[in-house]
Formats: sequence, structure tokens, C-alpha cells
Amino acid sequence: MQGKFKKQLGLVDLTFIGLGSIIGSGWLFASQRAGEIAGPAAWISWIIGAVAVALLGFVYAELGGSLPRTGGTVRYPEYSHGPLVGYLLGFASLIAFASVAGIEAEAMRQYADTWWTALGQDNPTVLGWFVQLVLLLIFFALNFFSVNLFGKANTVLTAIKFIVPVLTIIVLLTHMKVVNFSSHGFAPYGFGGIEKAVATAGIIFAYLGFQQAVGFSGEAKNPQRNVPIAILLAVVGSALLYVLLQISFVGALPTSSLAHGWVGVEFTSPFANVAAAIGLGWLSTVILADAIVSPSGTANIYLSATARVIFAWARTKTFFKVFGKVDGASGVPRPALWLSLIMAIIFTLPFPSWGKLVGVVSSATVLTYILGPVSAHAFRRTAPNLARPFRLAGMGIISPISFIIASLIIYWSGWQTDRLLIGIQLIIWVLYLIFNRLAPSHKVSFAQQVKSSWWLIAYYAAMMVVSYLGSDTFGGTNALKTPWDQIIVILISLGAYYWGVFTAVPNPEFDSDDAPDNSPAVSTTEGSVTM
Repeated sequence: MQGKFKKQLGLVDLTFIGLGSIIGSGWLFASQRAGEIAGPAAWISWIIGAVAVALLGFVYAELGGSLPRTGGTVRYPEYSHGPLVGYLLGFASLIAFASVAGIEAEAMRQYADTWWTALGQDNPTVLGWFVQLVLLLIFFALNFFSVNLFGKANTVLTAIKFIVPVLTIIVLLTHMKVVNFSSHGFAPYGFGGIEKAVATAGIIFAYLGFQQAVGFSGEAKNPQRNVPIAILLAVVGSALLYVLLQISFVGALPTSSLAHGWVGVEFTSPFANVAAAIGLGWLSTVILADAIVSPSGTANIYLSATARVIFAWARTKTFFKVFGKVDGASGVPRPALWLSLIMAIIFTLPFPSWGKLVGVVSSATVLTYILGPVSAHAFRRTAPNLARPFRLAGMGIISPISFIIASLIIYWSGWQTDRLLIGIQLIIWVLYLIFNRLAPSHKVSFAQQVKSSWWLIAYYAAMMVVSYLGSDTFGGTNALKTPWDQIIVILISLGAYYWGVFTAVPNPEFDSDDAPDNSPAVSTTEGSVTM
């Protein structure tokens, strides 16, 4: 018998799920990585990242309030543009989400190597890998038994791990060296370095948990009110924290560590090492302890969030039906949770370091978010009577701008990353066309699915070309020099955005999390969507 999600998460739980996703390994490593790429100007990169996720957050606040669906980031594109686009986003989301729990386990092991050297630093030893495995199994157990246990455990973990970054900021600001902000120049690698840091230093990776309230909206109390508020609180709170962390890190660095420039700053446990270097051994110990708590909370959330993404993909009927089942007693999508665990373990098998994985994951996640603005704007046309407890003012301006900024972040990720991720999406699209007889078409005809996907495929192809020909700062051939490369990205984004809005499914139908597969969909002509 198909179980139902239990609505047990309140506003505090949702907000802490967002903050808990954001405050993970990003604060432990990203400030140093951003400094290496952008120098003292790295705090600007954090502001650009904050603006990007804030704009996306506004859009997802309307979507999450209107359509509180578990795994909403996958469901919304499927509602607006049909199962084919939902299939593409489901595949990309699986890559983006499933890897994060593994990355956070990697981060915990990497920091722990400072006091347990047998675990391995950049690359884990066999013992180190088994420690990561045990950590993932613990997170799995916390998620397996009930969403309420998961939510309360996360609230406690997030409250604890928020304290240490704040304490670190306060203490390091008292050891500020203003000269560090002009050492080797304020922006030694130009604005290109600032842009590159947004995508590849872990900045976007750190912020991307902002939308977790959407992913859990199907299990939220009063989601129409609480989801938008939780998103906005998570974005604003994390942005302030990360900008101050970057400033305090740059300011507290020992002058001697900058002797060979910013690329020479290579601490293995950045904040802990800086604290020790300036004589704050007690703070170093506290940070090392938090290096277990912060990533563990994020890994716990993402293991659960990945299960919701898998559940949502199954609900689009373009993934195996078994993963769309919910356990009746616990309200947990257990088959999807098992797959989430397996995927997290797989992402630790190649033994990559935190820095090697984070750029790919950041770009993959942004790739999944770009559909949100298009879907939200399309629903204004195709579902005008949809209840919108939070209605975004200025949708016609904010939504396309958020799409443009997300596209720029994908471009800044570089050719090596883009050719892999976008190339896979194009291959998956072709395979869907080849096996079209297996595609669900009872709600949206196959012809309409293809028509509603052309804009996305054209966008992918154009982005691939620009990424290859673009600035060598981002791994391109430099045939298109800055700023022309980014101007072209903006023009491609605008064209694709409006093409996507105006080729959406004319009459979208919305199912609910608890509805069986053969149940009638909810009509968009009603004043509100019932679940």
C-alpha cells in the first residue's frame, strides 16, 4: 500500500534545513579557494553568488508556495514543459544532489586528518574511505526511520554548527591585518578571477542548499506560508555569514603565508590552520571539532534531499516506478533513500578531493535550477488561476535576470566542466527520442514534449559553443574575448528564456505527492491546488 508523506516540518525546521544545507563544508574550505582564485576581492564573489541565489530564491518562493511538492525542482519543469524536460532535469538533479553527501563525508575526513593522519589528506587511505562509509551509513539511519527524527536532529545540528562560524568571525576580526587586502593587489587576477571564483571555488556550492525548503515542502506544515519565508531567511542569513567569513579569513592570514602570492596559500584545514598560526590554538581545536558537525549536518540533509529528488523523478514517470513509493509507517521514501545512499557511496569511490568535485557539482546544480524561472513565468501564462500565496512582484524582470546570472555561472564553470555536463544532457535527450515508445504521453503528447524541449536543447548547444570558444580564463580557446563572450551568453540566455516561456505546455496539470499514478490531475482552473 502506498504511504503518504507526513506533514511534520514547521517554519523553524524548514529554515534550519536550508541553513543546514548551506553551512557545511563550504565555510571550511571555500574562503581559501576563493582567495586563491580572486585574491582579497573574493568577498565580491560571495556577494555575486548571494545575489544569484537570492533572485532564484524569490522565484522558487513563488513556486514552493503555489505548488508544495516533494522534490519540486524536478516536478515544476515536468509540469510546465512535459515529461521530456522533467526527465532531463531528473538526471541532472541526480548527479547534482547525490554527490553532495559524499563530498561532505570527504570534507569531514579531510579535516579530521589533521589529528588522525591515517585517514589521508587530499586522497583518503583505505581506512579513510571506510570512515566515510560509516558516516554515510549513520546519516542513512537518521533518515530511514522518520522525517520527524530527521528534522529535529537537523535543527539541533544546525543550531550547534552556526555558533562556530560566528565565533570564528568575531575572533579573527580582532586579528585583522588591513595590509592583506592590498597585498599583491586587491584583485590580482582581475574581474575574471572574481567571476571564476563564484563557480569553481565552492561559493555557489556553499549557497545551493537555499532551495531545500522546496524539496521538503510536501512534508511541511502550512507550506504556502512557511516555504517562501524559510527560503528567504536561509539566503539572507547565509550570505551575511559567508561574506564576513571571507573578510575575516583574508584579514587574519599571517603575512608570511602571502610571500608567494595568493596561489601559494595552501592550508590543508584553512580556518583551523590560520587560527593555529596566529596563536589561537583553542579556536583551532574548536574549528576542527566543528569540521565534524558542519559537514555531517549537510550530508544528513542532502542524503534525504536526494531521496526526494529521486522520488520526484519517479513521479514524472520517466524513472523506475518503485522509487516513487513512500513507506506508510514512517512517511519516508525508503526505496529512493536506499538509492540515495548507494549513489553517495559511488561518488566517494574515485577518491577525489573536495576541491576537485565541488566545481562539477556546483555547475550541475545550477543547471537544474535554471528551469525554475522559466517554469514560474510560464505558469503565469498557462495557469493564471493557480493559487499564489507568495506572488513575486516584478516576475517579468527578476525571473529573466536570475536565468541570465545562472547561465553566467554555468559559463564561468569552464569548458572542461560544461562539455561533460551539457554533453551528457544532449546525449540523454537523444536517447529519450530514440526510445520514445516508452515515454509517458497520456497527459502531454510526445510531439508537445519535443516542442517544449527544443528551446532547452538549443540553449545547451549554444552554451557549449560559447564555452569552447570563450575566454581562456574559463578554459576556452580565447576566440571570444571578454567581455564579448559574456555578452553573447546574456543574449543566448534571453532568447532561450522567452522561447522557453512561450513554448510551455498550454494546459499544465498538477498531481499531488499522495495521489496514485492513475489518479486524475488537479485542474489549473481551480482557485487553488489541493493536495
